[in-house]
Amino acid sequence: MSNPVTRTRWHDNDVPYSQRFGDFYYSRADGRAETAHVFIDGNRLRQRWPAMKSCIIGELGFGTGLNFLETVRQWRELAPPEARLEFVSFERHPLAAADMARALARWPQLAEEAARLAGLWRDEPPALNATFAPDIRLTVHFGDANAIVPGLNLTADAWYLDGFAPAKNPELWGGDLMRAVFAATRPGGTFATYTAAGWVRRYLQAAGFEVTKQPGFARKRQMMVGAKAA
Repeated sequence: MSNPVTRTRWHDNDVPYSQRFGDFYYSRADGRAETAHVFIDGNRLRQRWPAMKSCIIGELGFGTGLNFLETVRQWRELAPPEARLEFVSFERHPLAAADMARALARWPQLAEEAARLAGLWRDEPPALNATFAPDIRLTVHFGDANAIVPGLNLTADAWYLDGFAPAKNPELWGGDLMRAVFAATRPGGTFATYTAAGWVRRYLQAAGFEVTKQPGFARKRQMMVGAKAA
């Protein structure tokens, strides 16, 4: 696996930028707030979690781990006692632990969890499988999601579709992969994504999702959310 450190630049108070894809890892406005708006609220998880005994979240694009850590923080506030969270992500070009730590350092609210993630992090294929906490399991598959997702026995309650911009990383937004995501979603399950690209919407609809647009985060006028019929 190639070393991602040489492909990461830093902008605007340590916001990581991928030279490979020509895109930022998270919003320069506030990545943690973006996670909450797009993925947690987009999947209506704050409303759903109090009634769930378990929750499986799938994610395309682990990146810095910010989505995972903010999900953990809010899960701990809202989930009922003894509920369990399983977070399953897919990352073809993992960051080095030092770069992840640098990218996450701007949020002291996540410091304890970020240190725990850094201690567990191994960017070696085929996957990281870790007990992050007694009630939280983290799996990160290293490789091409197009090849991995269809072969997994995964039934997610919610998906975070968070690859780099579709125009710059089209392989993570293609029709075959969206069909695999749909197949790996339980009836009534949901997805959310920051993009509103028309061709991505059409692939999601062709896969079987009901898709709607809603206001995006910061400068993004729109984003997409959707659900699999119950």
